[in-house]
Amino acid sequence: MRINPNFTPNLLDDLWQEESRAQNDMQELATGRRVNVPSDDPSAATADVQNQALQGQNDQYLQNTTNLEGMLQTADSTLSSVVTALNQAISLGVQGGNGGLSAAQQQAIAQQVEGIQSQVVQLANVSYQGSYIFGGTATQSPPFALDPTQSSGVSYSGNTGVNTVEISQGETMQVNLPGSQVFQGAGGNVMGCLQQLVTALQSGNADGIAAATTQVTNALSYLSQQRIFFGSAVSQLTDNQSFLQKEQVSLQTQDNALVGADLAQAATDLAQAQTAQTAALEAIAQALPQSLLNYLK
Repeated sequence: MRINPNFTPNLLDDLWQEESRAQNDMQELATGRRVNVPSDDPSAATADVQNQALQGQNDQYLQNTTNLEGMLQTADSTLSSVVTALNQAISLGVQGGNGGLSAAQQQAIAQQVEGIQSQVVQLANVSYQGSYIFGGTATQSPPFALDPTQSSGVSYSGNTGVNTVEISQGETMQVNLPGSQVFQGAGGNVMGCLQQLVTALQSGNADGIAAATTQVTNALSYLSQQRIFFGSAVSQLTDNQSFLQKEQVSLQTQDNALVGADLAQAATDLAQAQTAQTAALEAIAQALPQSLLNYLK
């Protein structure tokens, strides 16, 4: 039996292996992953790439949902303010139709309604994150403007288009109503009836004031119906957000099962590797002088 007196290379190889183990364990502890390069586990790494892509897609859907929810809530809040303004206009119309008012008093009420008209135009030009909500698909400029050349006293520069957004895999939803539908619909022309009320008050015609006030009431009812769209859309987004959050947890769980490290085991392995590394260093320290003596002989 032949014994190799020069065992230093074997000790150095052992040291290198223990250092490699220690580095791998430290990387697992630092990243929380047992697969940090594809060679660690090729099949798990491939599956993890697909999982990461799904997580990225899911995150984008969540971001879309959050942004849309904010926009729809802004739209609904704006319409709530319009409802308040129309109720004020109705009260003024009833007041202005009182036969005991003087012409000057009716003119003063007409000016108040004009102020409400201006307020409604401002509300209809609400924007969210730089995009105008009620312009249809023309979202980069205010859709409404006061315009005395129009019978309604207001012009609309938006369009009748609608915006749709993908909120989950294969599912899209409409996220807006064009302003022409909301504020100038055939079922209740908000802008037109306010102008009609202003004109009737300025003329002092009691029958005209009563008719215009009725039209404002009808417009209020119509607007409230349009507002239902935004409330329903917010509810749909809330349900979708709950689904996406559950999906996100599921994907993260799958990711951890694929490439996640057992941190307790990694810590134990690191301690063992460091102990073995220390032992190898001590063995080399003892072997080197003897190896050098053999070389000199």
